[in-house]
Amino acid sequence: MKIRPMREEDANAVLAIYAEGIEDGLATFEAQCPSWEEWREAHIQGCRLVAEGEGTLLGWAALSPVSRRACYRGVAEITVYVARSARGRGVGAALLYYALVEVSEEAGFWTLQGATFEDNTASLLAQESCGFRVVGTRERIGQLDGQWKTTVLTERRSQVVGVNRPDGGPEPPSTGNADDPYA
Repeated sequence: MKIRPMREEDANAVLAIYAEGIEDGLATFEAQCPSWEEWREAHIQGCRLVAEGEGTLLGWAALSPVSRRACYRGVAEITVYVARSARGRGVGAALLYYALVEVSEEAGFWTLQGATFEDNTASLLAQESCGFRVVGTRERIGQLDGQWKTTVLTERRSQVVGVNRPDGGPEPPSTGNADDPYA
């Protein structure tokens, strides 16, 4: 398995994997897959990765801004999706820990957070193995197919960015323009 930055030509495979996650009902409240343009607008450009094996995309990971306010420019929400055919092989943890955490710190993010359905135990275990901790739950926060879902809120604080270091550590990400604070 190779992890690399996402490219435009990955669009169809990324959206196909996302569609599987929507169909399975364990990862998102979304009812339909967005267009590639909508997907690109929602995710931070420098923090989009794919896992590839034998020429096939096995999964993807990306960050989304949590707020447009400048004080939160170092905080992002994680999204990780793994193709059905690749689940249970450590793809999600590899994307999250070995790649997305590293890329996020290089980009200046000090906190990564997740909001995961409580019954998505595979994702919660992968997050725990990558240093995320549970900070709370939001009971019956929304409905999916007429059923109330509870989300588990997790976070991972960087040990590199946003700590009191004599050298100041990496700079937080650019706030960009008003329309795209984390370009």
